[in-house]
Amino acid sequence: MSVLTSGGQARAGAQELAAVPLEQVGSFGSNPGGLVMYRYVPTGLAPGSPVVVLLHGCGQTAQAYADGSGWQKFADANGFALVVAEQRTVNNASRCFNWFQPADVARGSGEALSVVQMVDHTVDSLSADASRVYVTGLSAGGILTASLLAAYPDVFAGGAVIAGLPHGCATSMIDAFSCMFPGRTATAETWADRARAAYPDHTGPRPAVSIWHGGADYVVATANQNESVKQWTHLLGGDQQADATTQLAANTTRSVYDTGAGNPPVISYLTPGNGHGTPVAPGEGADQCGTAGAYFLAGICSSYHIAGDWGLTG
Repeated sequence: MSVLTSGGQARAGAQELAAVPLEQVGSFGSNPGGLVMYRYVPTGLAPGSPVVVLLHGCGQTAQAYADGSGWQKFADANGFALVVAEQRTVNNASRCFNWFQPADVARGSGEALSVVQMVDHTVDSLSADASRVYVTGLSAGGILTASLLAAYPDVFAGGAVIAGLPHGCATSMIDAFSCMFPGRTATAETWADRARAAYPDHTGPRPAVSIWHGGADYVVATANQNESVKQWTHLLGGDQQADATTQLAANTTRSVYDTGAGNPPVISYLTPGNGHGTPVAPGEGADQCGTAGAYFLAGICSSYHIAGDWGLTG
């Protein structure tokens, strides 16, 4: 399975997607990464509301990811804007974010800066709360999420990495293959140092991090979840021993890792039967969302739990 394609096991019974009315924003900054910006703003959104950034997986579009992941439901119910970045085939033939290119994930350049410019434009134009900006993504989008949390801890209050891997694993396409599968092992200190090096002058608080993975993911190996836990717990001042575990829908184990004083916990979610994709739970219940299909895996609504971890629901 190529690093430039999305793959994995999708659950049967896909439903027709109900389109989220995304608005394309034509100009939002210098856009050095050449990305496309889309946005969803609930009717009557109040000033001072949060912003959630969504980053799709390889082969997907902004529209498909917004529709499948079910984030509109929680944006409408809880009052926050969605920013949905989209890769262009001119940048990557398989429409993957270029997470393995150092210039695209470094602070102040490339695709990472394009995403931050989308955030800045949205905060300014909507008078949104710059202290409550969050980011989540699948696969290549999840790995870019990790890099954004490392390079821009002053921009993002939290992030959720779905079927991703630690920041700084790869610096080329060749590296990317082995990082994805079988994955690379390093010490917690080494991983934390790579994240810290993305913005070495940072002295403020760090974002909250949650890490989602399927136990049957043969595209981005499940071992990457443990390596990501090592990276973020060490960076935030904790260890790799879970302090609390809870069983959720679809046999998902939620593990909470306490970190240093004043820092948020790291939270991991492992769904043993899932392959490669964003977990969803179609339905009308408060904890349900999304549409099952290719790379949207029915069983548990990740968007609901991620929004809850960030304090955006309730």
